[in-house]
Amino acid sequence: MREGGGRVQQGRRDSRFGRLLRHGFTDPATAERLLDLPALSAVRGDPMLLDALGATADPDLALRQLVRLVESLSDHERPGGDPAGGPQELLGTLIGAKPLRDRLLRVLGASEALGDHLVRHPLDWHDLATYESADLHPGVEEFTRCLDDAHDADTLRAAYRRCLLSIAARDVCGTIDLAAAATELADLATATLRAALRIAGDAAPEDTARCRLAVIAMGKCGGHELNYVSDVDVIFVAEPVAEPVDGTEEAEAMRAATRLASHLMRLCSDTTAEGTIWPVDANLRPEGRNGPLVRTLSSHLAYYERWAKTWEFQALLKARPVAGDEALGRAYADAVAPLVWQAAERENFVADVQQMRRRVVENIPAAQIDRELKLGPGGLRDVEFAVQLLQLVHGRADAGLRSGSTLDALAALAAGGYVGRKDAAALDEAYRFLRSMEHRIQLYKLRRTHLVPEGEADLRRIARSLATAYRWDRGEDPVTRLRKEWRRHAREVRRLHEKLFYRPLLDAVAQLEPGAVRLSPKAAGQRLEALGYADPAAALRHLEALASGVTRKAAIQRTLLPVLLEWFADSADPDAGLLNFRKVSDALGTTPWYLRLLRDEGAAAENLARVLSGGRLAPDLLMRAPEAVALLGDPGGLRPRDRAHLEQEVLAAVGRAEGPEQAVAAARGVRRREMFRTAAADLISTYGTEETPAEEDFGPRVDRVGTALSDLTAATVSGALRAAVRAGFGDTLPTRFAVIGMGRFGGAELGYASDADVLFVHEPREGVDEQQAARAAFAVANEMRRLLELPSADPPLLVDADLRPEGKTGPLVRTLTSYAAYYRRWSQVWESQALLRARPVAGDPGLGRRFVELIDPLRYPEGGLDEAAAREIRRLKARMESERMPRGTDPTTHAKLGRGGLSDVEWTVQLLQLRHAHAEPSLRTTGTREALFAARDAGLLDPHDARTLDEAWLLATRMRNAVMLVRGRPGDTFPADVRERAAVGRYLGYELGSAGEMLDDYRRVTRRARTVVERLFYDAES
Repeated sequence: MREGGGRVQQGRRDSRFGRLLRHGFTDPATAERLLDLPALSAVRGDPMLLDALGATADPDLALRQLVRLVESLSDHERPGGDPAGGPQELLGTLIGAKPLRDRLLRVLGASEALGDHLVRHPLDWHDLATYESADLHPGVEEFTRCLDDAHDADTLRAAYRRCLLSIAARDVCGTIDLAAAATELADLATATLRAALRIAGDAAPEDTARCRLAVIAMGKCGGHELNYVSDVDVIFVAEPVAEPVDGTEEAEAMRAATRLASHLMRLCSDTTAEGTIWPVDANLRPEGRNGPLVRTLSSHLAYYERWAKTWEFQALLKARPVAGDEALGRAYADAVAPLVWQAAERENFVADVQQMRRRVVENIPAAQIDRELKLGPGGLRDVEFAVQLLQLVHGRADAGLRSGSTLDALAALAAGGYVGRKDAAALDEAYRFLRSMEHRIQLYKLRRTHLVPEGEADLRRIARSLATAYRWDRGEDPVTRLRKEWRRHAREVRRLHEKLFYRPLLDAVAQLEPGAVRLSPKAAGQRLEALGYADPAAALRHLEALASGVTRKAAIQRTLLPVLLEWFADSADPDAGLLNFRKVSDALGTTPWYLRLLRDEGAAAENLARVLSGGRLAPDLLMRAPEAVALLGDPGGLRPRDRAHLEQEVLAAVGRAEGPEQAVAAARGVRRREMFRTAAADLISTYGTEETPAEEDFGPRVDRVGTALSDLTAATVSGALRAAVRAGFGDTLPTRFAVIGMGRFGGAELGYASDADVLFVHEPREGVDEQQAARAAFAVANEMRRLLELPSADPPLLVDADLRPEGKTGPLVRTLTSYAAYYRRWSQVWESQALLRARPVAGDPGLGRRFVELIDPLRYPEGGLDEAAAREIRRLKARMESERMPRGTDPTTHAKLGRGGLSDVEWTVQLLQLRHAHAEPSLRTTGTREALFAARDAGLLDPHDARTLDEAWLLATRMRNAVMLVRGRPGDTFPADVRERAAVGRYLGYELGSAGEMLDDYRRVTRRARTVVERLFYDAES
């Protein structure tokens, strides 16, 4: 029997041991021992006790501290001299009152420090038993009443901890959320500062009689978002009670106020037998720790107006009077508030705030940066700095943003359209989670720390504490879930911090004049006129249409428009920029991503402003495909796509089309978007450069445009070729077919208005009759040209085949053999010159290579060019200049045929190629600049001459591109219209009003180039 009873008893022990493990105990043996202590006999049989302990952050800690509390109550004598009946009362209440059981045990399981307090003051457990739902949100008044009996440092600490108990209980039980807990902690701090000032005043009534002292809370206390343990940042401001007569009264008052302030700080900060409350930190005062602890209001204002740094105004954003003289505190707050909301107008304000945040991160020890919950990347400071920067920039005009609370300010920023709803929600969620982690870490020992602990037990306690609040799956390891959630929120915070904190729009808004952020209609009209808008009344109508109303779209527009108006004003035609912006906004107004893109993504808003006010071509392209706005927000969106990707996309679109017309429309759609991409990148790159046109190397930009447009044209021609073949012959044409690019197309130097000069060549497939092949090739070439010349609102793409043998009178398409026969018998020198720029651009690549092999001996003749041929080239050029120059045109400003223009430079370079390319392989290129530099490097051209010719060619090319971008139609001369000419000047890098300087520079550059051309091209001995 004894043996059987032992087995039963052992079975019961095993059963309880297993239950303890299932309830989260990590040391079940010790837990069993504690549960068997006589002190817990009254609750040992309660089946709910283990459940309640298992719901705590640390069941082992909760049980240990419960035993300590019960034992402390046993040693305590209740008021009136009765023996301590406390243990029975407590344990009886634990059995009968689930709310108390949950509150008490969860506090004991989350905070060792509060458990220590209860052991020292065991009767304080009653404070957890008495509050009901109606008393869940005490404020400053309630906390002040709780602290009324405090008369020295120890009694103040004890009373403070008693209040802290109730806050912690509501927090860990989930009765209040993070924001409410932080607010209550700030209210308790306010009441504590008031009690400390009262105690200090009672100890020195003569000092109280001499001065009026106000305590201004800063930082988290000022923002109603305090931690469990945090420095309470304050600023002290004081005034004499009596009106100063000779300065003595003020000096005495400042000394008295300093003694009171110092005593207040000691009462809160010093460590006594009851521990400490929190440090009171006055280092945010003027001059920091080197400045006087207390100043008069006028002294504060004098400092802020003359000496304060940017970060000091950022700190004042949360300033709030909390203790002492109420009128003086309000006067201080009223006086500094305007300074806070003017801070964004300081020079380099945004950059200063950004640099300050970077310095904080740089100063974190490397070993701690991954554990730093507050200061590290993705930490709380990232949220706070981003929110505060947005507040300070936009709060100048929007008083609804002027909150000291991070979460309230974030909500206001989202409501006002300054931050996207999803971004704000993600930041709110992350901030609450990270602050909750911080609270749980600090609550354990009531120590000021922001480092996530490394120990498994500490992480487990934190994770279990959060698991209830966030309703994590009970089957999941809480530590694993904690790490995953922490890292997820930190990544999201860092991403959004980078997005919001370094938003280019912020700096632009900050640089606006104060009155430009929000204007009345009358003031707006005057400002528009001052900015250079020719029709302020029309501009006001556009603004009204865009920004009126209470919709979120209108709110975001009101944020964007003050900056956009400034950027439009930097162009030659601000009115056109604003009108175009309204058109794009009307077209995309219901698209959710459009305004969000302009507000949030990189330099999208400024890029759009530059594009819309830079001329007609890019806006016209955008109106036809407004979704292309998205390219302006993508960091890589303005980089041109290479030919292989373009051709792949075009051919895929053509393959999906139902007929040839639809196929070419699809190819045109790609061309439209890609031409916009190129034009947008080109326009955007023209702004903000400090170099003059003569000093900046524009070569890479011009080359990029020429290559991008040439690749795009080649892809479009390939698409038209595929469409033409499919329309008449299905998948296989009975003859191989290739398109050879000529002129600027062959040289990959197309401009926005250039035609596509081509030759068509074919070669019958094996077994195909030559006449059948010729008919097929002719049909395809004609269909290609027809399709590409169909009426369209897009910029035209004219395929010109007039450089073929016999010109317009010759066959449109020839076989390779026919070309060989013609060139062998009939070729003229101008054709050899034209073939210098021939390269395959579409169709059969093998046939294209064989065509190049055929013409190489012709364009790179062995022995060079004889003098008779050189004279013929000179004659042809002179004839072209005299016959093709439009009547009445100024020859000094015609980009193509004028003095020192494109024709001068290109013919000079081509003459060098014809003479020397056979012996100098580096000259065998279709590109003008590449051949020019090859001639220089080969010693055939003086470097100074090469530089002079290159400068003129680049300037003439850019001028032609500018005219097309500005006017939306081609032109080889500067526009006569004043605004159009000014817009061309802005593209070329000149400030508004510098049209005369632009023309002088153009004539000077091209005159120098003409001098070189006359020496190298026209000199018979050269």
